[in-house]
Amino acid sequence: MLFLVLLWAAFRMSGLDARVSVQFLHEQFEQHRLRGLLIFTGLFALGNLVQIPGWVFLASAVLALGRLWGGLATYVAACATCATTFWIIRLLGASALRAIDTRVSRRIFAQIDKHPVGSVVLLRLLFQTMPALNYALALSGIRFSSYILGTLIGLPLPIMLYDLLVGSLADWLDWPIVISARELP
Repeated sequence: MLFLVLLWAAFRMSGLDARVSVQFLHEQFEQHRLRGLLIFTGLFALGNLVQIPGWVFLASAVLALGRLWGGLATYVAACATCATTFWIIRLLGASALRAIDTRVSRRIFAQIDKHPVGSVVLLRLLFQTMPALNYALALSGIRFSSYILGTLIGLPLPIMLYDLLVGSLADWLDWPIVISARELP
């Protein structure tokens, strides 16, 4: 909890929360695509650590870059964010959830141990990049290779669905989807 409070305080006191916007993201991608993607990924990772849901970043990317490039940027950033969250939380808490010894927890861990990649894929399909899920999986003792493979396989479908939803909502509400004249390659 202290870690979360410190991250949240740093985010607020740095003024990042006031400076980050769809326009800011768009400008960063305009100035330099790789730097824009790195800034977006860093903000996504920080947001995930302080419990901001991933769909907020997807919506920002779609509005800043359009459906295709926003969805692709989100997929890359989401995978990097999930990996970063895994390692930070694993470093802080190891496999702490394994210490919970109840009948329900034993059944859950038995399923995760039996089908680690499939379990992560299913959880990603249902909960995408939900910060609490990333924390729980990191503390579950699952191997990183299973975690990241399940993440890579499980995220494309929900990201595409959210991408379509945000793009359609933007069209319906006449929200501008910002794309530069030179279009992204």
